[in-house]
Amino acid sequence: MRETELLIPAGSLDVLKTAVIYGADAVYLGGEAFSLRAKARNFTNDEIREGIAFAHEHGVKVYITANILAHNEDLPGVEAYFEELKEIRPDALIISDPGVFAIARRVLPDMELHISTQANNTNYGTYLFWHQMGAKRVVSARELSLKEIREIRDRIPEDMEIESFIHGAMCISYSGRCLLSNFLTGRDANQGACTHPCRWKYALMEETRPGEYMPVFENERGTYIFNSRDLCMIEHIPELIEAGIDSFKIEGRMKTALYVATVARTYRKAIDDYKKDPELYRKNLDWYRAEIAKCTYREFTTGFYFGKPDAESQIYDNNTYVKNYTYLGTIEEVRPDGWCRIEQKNKFSVGEAIEVMKPDGRNVQVTVRGITDENGIPQESAPHPKQILYVDLGTELSPYDILRRSEMDPKTEG
Repeated sequence: MRETELLIPAGSLDVLKTAVIYGADAVYLGGEAFSLRAKARNFTNDEIREGIAFAHEHGVKVYITANILAHNEDLPGVEAYFEELKEIRPDALIISDPGVFAIARRVLPDMELHISTQANNTNYGTYLFWHQMGAKRVVSARELSLKEIREIRDRIPEDMEIESFIHGAMCISYSGRCLLSNFLTGRDANQGACTHPCRWKYALMEETRPGEYMPVFENERGTYIFNSRDLCMIEHIPELIEAGIDSFKIEGRMKTALYVATVARTYRKAIDDYKKDPELYRKNLDWYRAEIAKCTYREFTTGFYFGKPDAESQIYDNNTYVKNYTYLGTIEEVRPDGWCRIEQKNKFSVGEAIEVMKPDGRNVQVTVRGITDENGIPQESAPHPKQILYVDLGTELSPYDILRRSEMDPKTEG
């Protein structure tokens, strides 16, 4: 059985640290340029250095994305940026553009290079091409089935790695090379400025029948690009491993620490349980399902992994996210008297029942016994986002424990 890497996204230094603590084997992030998440906060070079140091202290790798489809004016800046990365020394770069790849090979000859899903990697010939060019890993197109990935695994060198998305938003036009954002808003998804128009609500209207709206379908060769459900493969860890996938990639560089912690912790346990004993994995399926539903998500799909999706695999009548839990904050430090420092993310109050999420898999139910501001002045609630607070929860806590509140009807909670 091949080693399995759990690859987690990070849109900020705090989220990177959360990913590391909650079970990532590797983290991927974007610098201040040449990444496809321009609206993410992204990392300064100093933050990248700090993030790499923190990750390496915990035995976790860091990959940097440079996966834009570059235009002429981008190339001098790409070269200058790669010169800076010589000193920063990430574990790998994620690239999609052949011109950018060539610059990386010249400027960073010893750097491990991974080929982004943006490069439309849909067949073993593409994998073999990139292997010959010097790439260590290729990220599979989201349109591939597990059967196709298994065939790719059988036809490529043993030392070449396959990375595949297993959870998160589905950009599938082709594999995220979408033109909708540029066409509708003038913001180029392939330059990192996507406005996510695939998540808007659409209908078709024929010009001679105004006011009559028809659902959007696809032809045999097309893909459903409107309002996709979120990919979730938590129930199919055995099939992913058997397909020969080396790196299980989570989408979400613009997500919160709560989302990242929830998904990382759940997949970490599922992978470890399966490798320890497949029966243990099957026994804990209900726990995985319950936990993965505690982060904000859209209804789930298995995407293309078991064949082409049908209309039931997509959402056409709404674009609503499911939000079962609210992120309140992450424990930053614990004083000797047990009070904990947090930066508040959403409102909560004294006397409220909340949940503490711990990296080891435990969820501890607590009641908020007290709140003060950073000067020690008591307050009954925490209504101001990003306020520095100290809280008394009446239980032993540790840095990186996450505070969250259930928004579910108690009658429906398992």
